[in-house]
This record gives sequence, C-alpha cells and structure tokens, in this order.
Amino acid sequence: MPRSCGLATFNSNLKSAIEKNLNINTDSSYVVAVNDSENLGQYAYPKEVKFIIRQQNQKDYLRAANFINNSLIDACIIQHEFGIYGGDSGMYVLPLLSRLKKPLIIILHTVLKEPTYIQKLIIQQIAKKSSRIVVMAQKAIEILSTIYDIPLEKIALIPHGVPDYEDSIESMLKGNQLYQSKRVLLTFGLLSRNKGLETVIKALPAVVKKHPDLNYTIIGSTHPTIKKNSGEEYRDALKLLAKELGVAKNVNFIDRFLPEEELMDYLRAAEIYITPYLNEAQITSGTLSYAVGAGAAVVSTPYWHAQEILANHRGVLFDFNNHDQLSAALMDLLDHPEKLKTIRDNAFEYGLNLRYSQIGGRYKALIKKIITEKQNAPIDEFTLDVALLPNFTLDYIKRLTDDTGIVQHARFGIPNLKEGYCMDDNARALILVLMSYNQLKNKEALDLLPIYLSFIQYMQCKDGDFRNFLSFKREYLDENGTDDSYGRTLWSLGFLIANSPNHSYKEFARELFFNSLQHLTYLTHLRGYANSIIGLAEYLDNTDQAVEVELKQLCDHLINAYTINKHDNWHWFEGKMTYDNAILPMALLKAYKVIGKEAYKTVGLESLDFLDQATHVDGCYEPVGNNGWYFKNGEKGVFDQQAIEIMAAVMMYYEAFEVTHENIYIKKMYNSFLWFLGENKLRIPLYDHETKGCCDGLTEIGLNRNQGAESTLAYYISYLTVLKAQEKVSIFNPITKDISKLNNV
Repeated sequence: MPRSCGLATFNSNLKSAIEKNLNINTDSSYVVAVNDSENLGQYAYPKEVKFIIRQQNQKDYLRAANFINNSLIDACIIQHEFGIYGGDSGMYVLPLLSRLKKPLIIILHTVLKEPTYIQKLIIQQIAKKSSRIVVMAQKAIEILSTIYDIPLEKIALIPHGVPDYEDSIESMLKGNQLYQSKRVLLTFGLLSRNKGLETVIKALPAVVKKHPDLNYTIIGSTHPTIKKNSGEEYRDALKLLAKELGVAKNVNFIDRFLPEEELMDYLRAAEIYITPYLNEAQITSGTLSYAVGAGAAVVSTPYWHAQEILANHRGVLFDFNNHDQLSAALMDLLDHPEKLKTIRDNAFEYGLNLRYSQIGGRYKALIKKIITEKQNAPIDEFTLDVALLPNFTLDYIKRLTDDTGIVQHARFGIPNLKEGYCMDDNARALILVLMSYNQLKNKEALDLLPIYLSFIQYMQCKDGDFRNFLSFKREYLDENGTDDSYGRTLWSLGFLIANSPNHSYKEFARELFFNSLQHLTYLTHLRGYANSIIGLAEYLDNTDQAVEVELKQLCDHLINAYTINKHDNWHWFEGKMTYDNAILPMALLKAYKVIGKEAYKTVGLESLDFLDQATHVDGCYEPVGNNGWYFKNGEKGVFDQQAIEIMAAVMMYYEAFEVTHENIYIKKMYNSFLWFLGENKLRIPLYDHETKGCCDGLTEIGLNRNQGAESTLAYYISYLTVLKAQEKVSIFNPITKDISKLNNV
C-alpha cells in the first residue's frame, strides 16, 4: 500500500471531487507520486498513479515535468509541504515547476510566518511559476502577501474538504455501538510532541471525577520519522502519565492510520473533539476540518486555523498548555447539553460548505479560470526589461570593504575577516566601481576606487608579478600569485587606463601596468593568457599601440591550444572544460575588436558555440560544475556551479554581440544573467534581496549561503554589463530599447 499520509488522502478525495464536478471519468486524470526511497517497488500504488518521483533523485523531477507536458491533461494541481520533496527544504520541486507548460495550481498545506531564507525563496519561486496558490485559511493570505510579497491576485482561498456525510447530526450518533454508554472525547492524527496530547491527559482527572463514563480516544500512529529515531517514546510517556494521574482506564490508544470510512465511525461517536496543539503557527488542520464537518463540538488551542474555523460559536478555545482551562471547558460542555448541542449544530451547518462536493466545485471553477487565462495569455517573447531587475546598489560591496581592500569571504552576509583579502577580488572590485561610475555616475564608487587601486600597488612585486593573498593584518601570505590573479589584475589596470575618471588615477595605473608587463613571458596557463589579453585589449582600444606585439603573442598561445585540441566533436582549447571557461572565447573576441585578425573571430565564435551546447540546458544557463568538470568524451559536472562562470558568459556574449551585431547573443547574455535570479538548474535565486549580496554557488541540494566577494562582484559586473548591452542595442535600433522588438531574437 502507499504511505499512510493525510495529505495523500486529501489528494485522493480532491481528485475524486473534481472529477465528479467536471463529470469526467477517473481515466481522464492521474497522480504523480513522490516515493521516499529509491525503491520504486516499495509501495503498491493504485492504478491512478502513472508516474513516480524518487524523492532525492533530481532527474525524476525533470522526467515528471516531461511526462505531464506530454500527457492529455488541461491543468495540473500540486500539493506542497516542505518535507515531501528532495533537496534543501524541498528545493527539487522548483525545476519541475519551471518546466511545466500546463496551467498550474499549488496547494500550500503549510505557510510559515517565520520561514528560513531558503523556505521563503522556495515559496516565492512557487508563486512565480504557478497560475494560482491555494491556501485554506485567511491567515495564510495575510502571511503570503506581507511576508512573502506575493500578489493577492495570485492567491485563492479554498478550505480543506471533508467527506460528504450522508446523515444529519442526530442520526449519525443514534444507535452507534462504538463506545456504547460512554461519553467520547477524540483526537486523531500522527503522534508527535507538538500535538500537546499531555495537556488533555492532565485535564482529565478533574473531569473524570464528575463524569466517570468519559473515554478519551487517541487515534493515530507515531510519525514515521519520530518512530525511526525515538520509537514509541512519546506514546509510552502519555500512557505513563495517564497511569500516574489515575485515568489510564479512561484513555484509549488506537495505534493505526485508519481508513477514512472507519475514521468516520469514530467521529460520529464522539461528542467532543480536541486539538491541543502547542503552537499557533498551524495554518491548516485536516483533522480539525473533519471534526467540524462531522458536527463534533471542538475544543482547541487557538492556533491559526482553529481561530478561523471555530469562530461564531462553532467551538471553544483554551490557552496553549493550559490543562485547567481545558478541564473547565470540557465540564462546561458536558454539564450543559443545550450548549453542547448548539456548538455541534453550528459546526455541522458550517461543515456543509466544507464537503468535498462543494470544494470540488470551487476547484472546478478555478481550473476553468486558469485554463482560460493561459489560452488568452500573450505569446511569451524574449524581453530585456532592466526595470524588472533588482535595484543596483554598492551597499554590500561597501560592507565587505575596509581601508585595506575588499574582504575575500563572508559567512552568510557577514564579512569573514579571518580569511583576509585576495588580489582577484580587489581587481574585480576595481572594474566594478569603474563601471558603476562610468555608467551610473555613482559617486560612492569613486570613494572605493583608490582603496582597490592602492591594494593592487601594495601587492605588486619587483618583477611585475602580483601576490594574491593578504592577511587581515596586512601580511603577505604568498610570495608569488597565480597566472589567473596576474591576468585579472592586468585586466583591471588596462580597464582603468581606458576608463579613468581623472589623470591621476590613469597615470598611476599606467605605471603599475607597464611595470607588470615584464612578467608576461612567465605565463604558462591559458586563463592567465586570456585575462591578460583582455587587459592589453582594453589598453589598446583607447590609447597607443604600445602592447600590440604582446597581445598577438598571447593570442597565438590560445589559437595554438585550440588547434591542437580541436577534434570533430570537441571544439575547445583543452581536453577538458574546467573553470572560468567563457573567458577564453571572450579574450579572442576582445582581441579581434582591436586588431581585426580574422582567426581570432573565427576561433572565438566557434569555441563560443561549442560552450553554448554544453551550458544552455532546458532553457537556462548551466555552467560546467566544479564538482567533476567536463572532460572530452565524458559527462559534464553539474554542480558546484560558480558565479564567475556566469560573469564570464555574460561578458563573452556581450563581446560576441559587439563583434557580430547579432541580437541572439543579447538574448543568450540575458538568459545567462538570469542564473543569478533563479533561472538555473534548481530554479532558485542566488542574489539575496535582503543583504544585496550573492550566494557563493549552487550545490546539488541547494545554495551555498555564504556571500563572498567573488560571487557578489560577479553578479554586479554582470548586472552592469546587461545595462551596457541595452544601451548598445539602442544604437543599432534607435526607435526602441525593447529588445523583444529586434530581429533574430
């Protein structure tokens, strides 16, 4: 049998109710189930389950999306709880949602008032991908709109359904043989400590004194996770408590997950239903809805759902953990039959609107509405609307920067001073503030510029090389840097010479730039060549031709590497793709712009196209992951994805557009940039709207929540490149800056 699960029962009932309201047979719809293990044969699913997702298998979610898209259905409904799906807080469901082409309703069974950062992101992404979010309480709408910033028009309120009871209240209870001659109190559901059942047992002694015929029945198995870790510790503790208080004979445990029909019998027998939960943050309770629908008098703690459903004299509330109040409430109802009957009548009358026949009709109307909206929606064309991007700010960059330079790492969004500084980051920071000032006239950038430039000067060696690491105490941590850090620094100096806000900075940069050229002949790595090429090209593009010979020599290294490693199915500079890959085609395209040698353009575009094939997957950019890389004749590593890959790709596509004036590269540039904002493998944003920083990477289970300088600088440099691209597009298409109007896109 499938797992014993209240949510699965809800899904089955809802499916049946919608089918009846739409007057379709059961073969016209189906279920996609989530399996909590890799063993697909673990459960004997019924025939309506047509596809099974293994909870922790990412590929199954993508296969499920394809299965749904290719099936003859008009809309899709997905139940959501954080514990159902794989990945960090159930993140694996997001790629499935992003790939669905059917109108989509998401039913949220939990809405957290104090979500973690990841939980909030997931709900926000769910809202973006769905046609409607359905919640079961008014409080959920308030939370989603104020805490999650979800538009009210995206949210629909449809209560939790209950079975279609056939009898009136009176006939339900007459003649029921269960607990004959007993006054029955009832609680049902999976057992766990947050249910607060000990509060009821503590309340019983006072009530039993006056009503010795009282029977409190607790129906439900222990929660599987709790049972696996702690066994029946909680149930045993409740039994021991009942024995110590002298009410053991008045407490009855039924350790089973009851079929719905059998559960209905217990609800018919019960006079009072009790939900003594310990926390107000319960937005939906199916057990509470069932009890109200059955016409039981409910006594409950004031959690959110109870406050709403028991309003207007449909139940009685008592304070959390207050067994004395509970005792008083129970005796008041048991001693006053008229009051008890009034509450039960009110509950039963309200419950008529909760019956699945009614709820199914509301879902039918919502389904028809979203299908119509989908059919009438405009064709989804590519647009580059920078007004929709987060606002540009240097606030987080300033937080990472002190009077020495920009700190290398951060713990979440807090600078980690123990890790000190890195030349790579300060070189990128110099490029960022120059772009910020030149494009946005950001005066804060000018305050930061001399800090990063001074850092570069402090790290330069006599032989022109640059050290890479500096401690927080300003002590050198290496004697020589890497080819990468040297090339990136040369890039930043060339960029400053070409874009300096005043002569003083330009002259200072020239001095550092030409002093560093003596180290060019010692470079041996391709990315060192590529970064240096970009720096020399920046210099040549705006000044004299003093370094043209050096530039050509470096380009020859890349061309030779490409010639040696290129084969029929492998158009790359090495036998593998590792890190910062797009920097290699970008360098050749940059060099072509200033020198005009056709071979640079040819190889640059060929290698770019090959990189495209490996990195544009399912409509989003998927860089080569550091966890495995990509070897010729092998499989590409998917994770750990890094932000510098995206920055390089964005800048590479910008250079391709500059060289070719083909608008397809603008589209690819923008799609690559959207990796930061959630269009990625896991469909989760890396840009943090709270800190204004960028998470350090995309891992197999979710985000690396640290927000160091490298990733944040990569985000903002990419951001400004996108802005610059939009301005350039307006030159070629002066009528409009709306890129969706351009040809070839």
